[in-house]
Amino acid sequence: MTTCYLPLGLAALGIVVRGCGFAFRKAVVRTEHQRVAGAAFAASSVVTPFFLGAVAGGIASGRVPTAGQGDPVTSWVNPTALLGGALAVGVCAFVAAAFLTAQARLRGDTELAAWFGRRAQVIAAVTGALALAGIAILHADAPRLFDRLTSRGLPLVLASAGCGLASLVLLRRAAPRLVQALAVSAAGTVVLGWGVAQYPYLLGTHLPISAAAAPQPTLWTLTLVAALALLAVLPAIVLLFVLQQRGRLDTPEPRQP
Repeated sequence: MTTCYLPLGLAALGIVVRGCGFAFRKAVVRTEHQRVAGAAFAASSVVTPFFLGAVAGGIASGRVPTAGQGDPVTSWVNPTALLGGALAVGVCAFVAAAFLTAQARLRGDTELAAWFGRRAQVIAAVTGALALAGIAILHADAPRLFDRLTSRGLPLVLASAGCGLASLVLLRRAAPRLVQALAVSAAGTVVLGWGVAQYPYLLGTHLPISAAAAPQPTLWTLTLVAALALLAVLPAIVLLFVLQQRGRLDTPEPRQP
């Protein structure tokens, strides 16, 4: 937090602006105000994953010191961090396009499904090109991460690529739920691959997870609280997601007098 406070602060700002843009887009009635709210939502949807990905890249490249107070700029303005931010935006955009394509298919809107499908294909091509370019970037800027990703993390990297390609190929053929599951799997295995490559270190090669962990009683208490919170919140979230996916939360059209 003392090193990467700039990108973390900008990511938090993006989260707040994104929520405000979504809320005000529904509340305002004038078209120009709706466009402003929509632009805020769109811009923050790019800003938030970029800066979170940049923080992950800065940590993975070993530029965040154990004692904190690292360089607030070079810690995340470097090739690996910028690559992480760009890939985060690309992955999020692809997952969103795949979900919207599947949702349009579920509602029988073939024209909208084709519109989102084309964008998913373009985003997948751009993200794939970034990932290929990232091989050379990681080899030069973060050799340890490169070595781990091409060894112990390679199965997860290949699984991510396979899920992404499968969801792209099946975008207009397979069941929409399968496409959504494959898109989420492509994004999730990327994060798991980074974690496997980073293990057993939390920061670079100078702070192992065991040294950074809190005492056992604290960890058990937090685990219990998190489990109870999950049990309290998860059913409502699942219900909300299911109702949204089935179109049960749509605002009905007003009846004509």
